[in-house]
Amino acid sequence: MRISRAWTGAGRLRRAAPAGALVVALLGTAACTGTAPGGPVAAAPASTGAAAPASTGVAPTPTGAATGGPPAAQVPDVLRFTGTTLGGQAFDAAQLAGKPVVLWFWAPWCATCASQAWTVAEIAPRYRDTVPIVGVAGLGERKAMKEFVTEFDLGATPQIEDGKGALWKRFEVTEQSIFVIIDRNGTIVHQGFLDGEALTAKVAALAGA
Repeated sequence: MRISRAWTGAGRLRRAAPAGALVVALLGTAACTGTAPGGPVAAAPASTGAAAPASTGVAPTPTGAATGGPPAAQVPDVLRFTGTTLGGQAFDAAQLAGKPVVLWFWAPWCATCASQAWTVAEIAPRYRDTVPIVGVAGLGERKAMKEFVTEFDLGATPQIEDGKGALWKRFEVTEQSIFVIIDRNGTIVHQGFLDGEALTAKVAALAGA
C-alpha cells in the first residue's frame, strides 16, 4: 500500500479540515469516527424499500421484454435508489442488479479513507464489469469531495455525492470508512471496515463466485 503517497495529500486534506471539523463539531465526534447527519438512526433496512434520495429523474431500469433483449435481472430493494455523482451524472443503482456490488462510504477529510482510496483506485477498474465499486461521499463539502477524488485518482469509479446523508441513513452507516458488500442476489454480506488487503480478497472472491 502506498501509504507515503497517501499522506502527500495531507495539505489538501488540511485545507478541507475546516469543513470537516465543523461537521464533526456538530456531530460531537472527531477525526475518522465522524457520524452521518442525524447520528445513528432507526432506519429501515434496505430490504424494506426505505425512502431513496431525491430523484434525479432517472427512469427505472427497463425489463428485457421492453427492450427486446433477454429478461433483465430482478432489481432487489437494496438497489432501488438513485443519486448524482460528483461529476454531475445521474446514477441509478438498478443498473447493477444481478452483480455483486461494493458501496464505499467515505469522507474527504478522513485519513483512513485516504489510505483505502489507493486500493479502490487500483482494483475498481479491474473489476468494473464483474464487481462494481461505487463510492458514497458524505460528511463534507462538495469541493473537498471533488478534490479527494482527483487527489487519489478515483475518477474512473462512480462517486455519489451524499452531502445530506440520505444513503448513509438508508444503509444505517454512522461512521466512515465503511464498505457495504451486496451479493448478486441483493443480500448484504458485509458491512464494516476493510483494509486494502481484505477488500481486494473479498472483491476477487465475489468476481470468481
